[in-house]
Amino acid sequence: MSTNIEIEAKALVNEKDFNKFVKHFSKTNNKSYVQVNYYIDDVDLSLANHGISLRVRKKKDEYELTLKTPLSEGLLEKNQNLKQIDFDLLQKNKKFPDGDIKRFLTMLGMDISIMRIMTSLTTTRIDIEYKDGLLSLDRNEYNKKKDFEIEYEYNSEVGAVKILKKLFQELKVPYKANKVSKVVRAFNSLK
Repeated sequence: MSTNIEIEAKALVNEKDFNKFVKHFSKTNNKSYVQVNYYIDDVDLSLANHGISLRVRKKKDEYELTLKTPLSEGLLEKNQNLKQIDFDLLQKNKKFPDGDIKRFLTMLGMDISIMRIMTSLTTTRIDIEYKDGLLSLDRNEYNKKKDFEIEYEYNSEVGAVKILKKLFQELKVPYKANKVSKVVRAFNSLK
C-alpha cells in the first residue's frame, strides 16, 4: 500500500473552453487514457458524510483501491493494488477486499459488510507535465451527465491556484475554482 498527499487546484469549464485547453496543448508530449472510477459507500453515504471518499480505479487492466481523507491542505490518499478477481468479488458479491484500507475503515468504525459500489464515473484524461506539476484535462461521464474539468496537481494549493489562474488568463477562459469532487458530483447526480 502506498500513501501520499494530493494537493491540486480544479476548475469546471464548458466544452468549448475545454477544447481550447486541448488545442493549446496538442503539440506537447502528453498522455491520453481512459479510467473508470467505481465509488464505494453504503446507502446512507456514511463515508461521504464524513468527507471520506473510497473508489476502485480501473485503468487499462489494472485496479487500484483508493481511500481519500481530508487534511488541512490537500487529501491524504491511501492506495492498494487489487487483482481483477478482488474487484469482481466486490462488484458482484459486495465482498470488500482484504488489506490495509479494510483495516483502516474498520478502525474508523465503518461497517465494511454494507459497503458497495454506488456509482461510477468514466474519465477521458490528458496528462501534461506543466511548470513542475501535473495538468490534467478531464472529460467526465456519469449517470447520463457530462462535464469538463481542468486539474493542476502541485506541491502547494496556493501555488497550484496561482499557476492555474495564470494559464486560464492566457487562454482567455474565466477561472472559477471547483471544490466539488468527482465523487460528490457522481453521488449528487443519483438524486
